[in-house]
Amino acid sequence: MRRCLLVFLSVLPLFVTGCKKGESNLTQSIPSPTASASPTPVAQATPTPPPDTNRTAKFIVLLYHRFEDRPAELVTTPNDFSAQMKALKDRGISVISMQDLLAWRNGKKAIPSKSAVITIDDEWNSQYYVAWPILKEFGYPFTLFVYTKWVNTGGKAMTWNQLEEIRDAGADIEAHTVSHHDLRHAPRGQDYTTWLHNEVYGCKETLENKLGVKIIALAFPYGFHNEVVRKTAKEAGYEMQFTVYGRHMDINVPADQIGRYAIDSLKDDIFKAALDFGTTDGTRPGVENSQLASAAMLTEPLNDQHITEPKPTIKANLASMGDVDPKSVEMRISGFGLVPAVYDPKTKLVTYAFTQKLVPKMYTVILTAKVNGKKVETRWHFTVDPAGPVATNQ
Repeated sequence: MRRCLLVFLSVLPLFVTGCKKGESNLTQSIPSPTASASPTPVAQATPTPPPDTNRTAKFIVLLYHRFEDRPAELVTTPNDFSAQMKALKDRGISVISMQDLLAWRNGKKAIPSKSAVITIDDEWNSQYYVAWPILKEFGYPFTLFVYTKWVNTGGKAMTWNQLEEIRDAGADIEAHTVSHHDLRHAPRGQDYTTWLHNEVYGCKETLENKLGVKIIALAFPYGFHNEVVRKTAKEAGYEMQFTVYGRHMDINVPADQIGRYAIDSLKDDIFKAALDFGTTDGTRPGVENSQLASAAMLTEPLNDQHITEPKPTIKANLASMGDVDPKSVEMRISGFGLVPAVYDPKTKLVTYAFTQKLVPKMYTVILTAKVNGKKVETRWHFTVDPAGPVATNQ
């Protein structure tokens, strides 16, 4: 009995060890539960708000040519030019660059509520010697519209070196065609399509190759254009096209008919008109209704229309103006003053028929009336143009 007890005690540790080893293996063979991995939250990109483009801003474009001491047509004296540049600052009108204007129109940036673009045509060397130092004094950006045939020809023309110097100083240079010829007609004996292509495309290519710049704008010589010219310029890559029909403009002005006020020392009233942005809300006192009405008003001729009839009938339907006082309706036409227009309260139509032939040029019609006791005004432009709206071969 004692011997059996000893045998039992001697093998007992083996049973205990075997049980622990089996327990250990069982524990290792059953993985302990682990917490499932939580998905990493993905940061949501905050949408970039569109830039504040101040779409209610208004702008003007000023056009200069020569700068000399004696006043003449297309000539601005240095004293007048300096005073005009100061007047822009004093009136709170911000001078912006051509690139700023394009960026604003494309919705990429804002411009001040009252802005001006300064343009100078035809590369007269007085622009280099007289205008540029004044512009530098005020820190104003500006654009030179260059017609390439005249550069480096001597006399009063600028040189390519002078244009390069102005370019390097930050000025903008744009296209004014090759020869400064009326783009609606080719010179006698030339194929119109071929000639127009060279004038529009060739000028752009020459300026880009000579000066290493990107040309974005075209100024029509003498302001003359038509559908064919504008279409050709757009196809050539011009993003803006400029006329000489000055007016206050907003973001909706057609890109191929941006107007410019032609300034010289003989016509100070034009510069004064350009400065008149009105009150701080962008309208002149008593003119808000007329500005809104003019957009919807039916006129004949249409605003900026070119007509061939030398004795046109001027018409406007005033229905969109509201309650018009029939006795207050007055029509003025540039070069003629107050004309005896007839207003019909039933049809709301005011009419004036010219009895004499108009010379080919641009005319402005100014219409004033009292609406609900408040004087309002609207205006539009038309051009008597024997060439008509479509270009032809000559």
